[in-house]
Amino acid sequence: MAELIELKEIEERVILFAASPGEGSDTEQSLDELEELVKTAGAVCAGRMTQNREKPHPGTYLGKGKIDQLKELLWELDATGVVCDDELSPVQLRNLEDALEIKVMDRTMVILDIFAARAKTREGKLQVELAQLKYRAARLVGLRSSLSRLGGGIGTRGPGEKKLEMDRRLIHERISQLKGELKEVECHRQVQRRQRERARVKVAAIVGYTNAGKSTLLNHLTDAGILAEDKLFATLDPTTRNLALPGGQNILLTDTVGFIRKLPHHLIEAFKSTLEEARYSDIILHVVDCSNPQMDMQMYTVYETLKQLEVKDKVIVTVFNKIDKLEEETILKDLSADYQVKVSAKTGRGTDTLLETLETILRNDKIYVERVYGYEEAGKIQAIRKYGELLWEEYREDGILVKGYIPAELYGQLVFSSQS
Repeated sequence: MAELIELKEIEERVILFAASPGEGSDTEQSLDELEELVKTAGAVCAGRMTQNREKPHPGTYLGKGKIDQLKELLWELDATGVVCDDELSPVQLRNLEDALEIKVMDRTMVILDIFAARAKTREGKLQVELAQLKYRAARLVGLRSSLSRLGGGIGTRGPGEKKLEMDRRLIHERISQLKGELKEVECHRQVQRRQRERARVKVAAIVGYTNAGKSTLLNHLTDAGILAEDKLFATLDPTTRNLALPGGQNILLTDTVGFIRKLPHHLIEAFKSTLEEARYSDIILHVVDCSNPQMDMQMYTVYETLKQLEVKDKVIVTVFNKIDKLEEETILKDLSADYQVKVSAKTGRGTDTLLETLETILRNDKIYVERVYGYEEAGKIQAIRKYGELLWEEYREDGILVKGYIPAELYGQLVFSSQS
């Protein structure tokens, strides 16, 4: 009887490398994050290497001596590829592949690969393919010589080998087609935004560093039921849910894709329509993992990305999440925020304070009113209930006594009676 051969997927083992400007840099922390990205993409980090130099070598990223060391390390650790912590230029990519004779990837390629695996909706898939094609179109010359070595593993999802073998003209044609399709999706999103504006529903965009707990928070507040894992970029496609606040007001919460340091610019460009949910929102809920030692750097990255997206003049609520993981009392501050709350999205601790904060913000745009409406003006009371916050109504002989908050733009038509 023929012996059964167990077919097992070959484990991809990679070595991470980076150029470090020297003392005081966060190269090691950035490599830790790259290791997490590589793991998320399905590979194993076999080792790492850094070179102290003020600027990466323009032609090879690393110096010649370090490239020779890296070649030896590849052989010693039986690695199948290398990953650079920065985005490599086409020249650097080509020269490194020639020198190392192995698959060379960079941080951008790994992030795009994760996005390709996680995209579930049509829009998400279109955005990822657009980002990948733009990235690879610029590197077509550098990649062409190594296509035969590109097999499976990370860095190869999405467009794949066939599309990489297309000439520039075909790639640019596909890019134009994708842009057109995304334009249609964007138009649909704009229609939704206009409908929300007409309904006078306020929107809060949940932003934050990847794995800060945005999806867990949305699930806890609205029972959204979206995937929430302890992984980088666990959720990619945006989700919008209605949140009924204790006082009767409603607000829409939109979960957005997580940010990360060195987020590829092609990705920001491709995901602009999704990320713009933050730009068109009324409130920014900035979720921060306060148990992460890199919290300050992560907050800085989020604000820099928001600046890139031209998100400004918004009410910012910083939600310091994962307080259940803090072993000791820690002072948590965000000088860029208008409001700050401490929560555990996992246990629900502190979320009551968050809801109260949201109610306060919504009330700030409204005017308190206390007056008697004639019974013939019952429609106005219904409008207060729908667009404002009805705190009290009492039916009396002379009419209905109402206490509540009215949107400033509706104050005139809802307070002054038609008879006055």
